Amino acid sequence: MSATAKFRENVEGLRRIAWDVAAKVVDPEVPVLTIEDLGVLRDVRIADDGVVEVDITPTYTGCPAMGVFTMDIETELAKAGFGEVRINTVLSPAWTTDWLSEEAREKLRDYGIAPPAGKASRRALFGDDEVTCPRCGSKNTEKVSEFGSTACKALWRCCDCAEPFDYFKCI
Repeated sequence: MSATAKFRENVEGLRRIAWDVAAKVVDPEVPVLTIEDLGVLRDVRIADDGVVEVDITPTYTGCPAMGVFTMDIETELAKAGFGEVRINTVLSPAWTTDWLSEEAREKLRDYGIAPPAGKASRRALFGDDEVTCPRCGSKNTEKVSEFGSTACKALWRCCDCAEPFDYFKCI
């Protein structure tokens, strides 16, 4: 194997390690989800100068978690022995709930938050026809407020078990 090939292999190995470290950073608003679960983690590279570059996409413009994500990614990579880290906020393409992994949807349900009911589309802007209660599984639910505990969630109530719950909006 040539020296160049060995160098590339080493860089790719470091990139995978850096990805795995960054991928474990949790969402401060929904601590059962990682930035990888959310689809917020877009790319990790090792630049020619050895800097770890991490691309993240906000779930929506002005998301307050982005500052926490940045700080936590830098902290976790430093703990793992990486030196300088550069965090890039990537706005295009815009994040969509379609980027949530199936595991993320299951984690949301288990945590008591109803995952997005459908695919992101223009129709999603007009509300969801059917949101399933994450507690009892009933489809007999009603929207209480367009805004829940955070701007990306709405407050719903189950008409069968009478429990309120957050619904992660489809965007």
